[in-house]
Amino acid sequence: MTGPSNEVQPEGPWVSSRRSFLAALAGAAGAAFARPSTDKPLRGIFVIVATPYKESKAVDYEDLAHEVEWLNRCGAHGIVWPQMASDYNRLTMEERLRGFEVIADAAKGNRSAVVFGVQGPDTHAALNYLQHAEKLSPDALIAIPPEKASSLEEYRAYYGALAHATERPIFIQDTGPHHPLPMPAPFLIELASAHPNLGYVKEELSPVLERMRELQAKRPPMKRVFSGDGGRGMLAEMSQGSDGTMPGAGFTDVYVQIWDAWQAGDRKKARDIFMHLLPLINLDELVEQGYQQVLFRRGVFKTSVSRIPRISLSPEVKAEMDAAFEELKPYLRV
Repeated sequence: MTGPSNEVQPEGPWVSSRRSFLAALAGAAGAAFARPSTDKPLRGIFVIVATPYKESKAVDYEDLAHEVEWLNRCGAHGIVWPQMASDYNRLTMEERLRGFEVIADAAKGNRSAVVFGVQGPDTHAALNYLQHAEKLSPDALIAIPPEKASSLEEYRAYYGALAHATERPIFIQDTGPHHPLPMPAPFLIELASAHPNLGYVKEELSPVLERMRELQAKRPPMKRVFSGDGGRGMLAEMSQGSDGTMPGAGFTDVYVQIWDAWQAGDRKKARDIFMHLLPLINLDELVEQGYQQVLFRRGVFKTSVSRIPRISLSPEVKAEMDAAFEELKPYLRV
């Protein structure tokens, strides 16, 4: 039995007239503004929550709740779901909506900010996810560009519709599994100028450091500039004033120690810890074993099952991964 390979889209055609569009937008915003702002600073290590699966490849919601609790104990400043490292495009609409509820319930009273991914293949689908997310009062939202768009003007309309439907911060992620159109930094700044709650970016587009500097130089309207890419460049990014990074979940406690040491002014400690983590970041990029494998190894998940096909690893590569993991063990806190 295999899990779904494509995201299930909400039913119904997207409206085309201006009147219908505004009516749909108003409907999506109906639950909005219940808690339009957050007292959490939206800075630091915002972890992309991995999606756990049972042996049948059905989503394991019990492990999803357990992961949220574990991430909070690790000290995560924020948790983000579902994004690319969560297999969002391999989840059905029903799985995503139920996941929102499970995470919101598990995160009650936690220090971690909650960020829900509301991207969809088009504006209609994204607004549907946003409407359901709003009911659960997350601290922020995040959205990858729409698959069914072929121009920056369509991107502008998509993000503008999301911004009008909520007062919550919305992170714009400029990469995705469908290889979105590159959004120039001035375009992102224009969006933030037009919609203050769009002044939040997860920057992963090359040249990352240059783009981050350009966005950070425009505060306001830019409010937060994060990175991704597994935190591979986080030392250089922090040195030029980044607001945080969004890595995968497997080594959250280690990422938090690096961030905290850097913020406390102990850059040597931050670099020392990072150099023990970097081999695993690089190996993950090379072998793509998935975060389920790491979280199973760390006792967070009951299985290492993934919906992403895995490559077969040679004994030599397995041995290298084991050695890198052993080197990192002194820095595992949870």
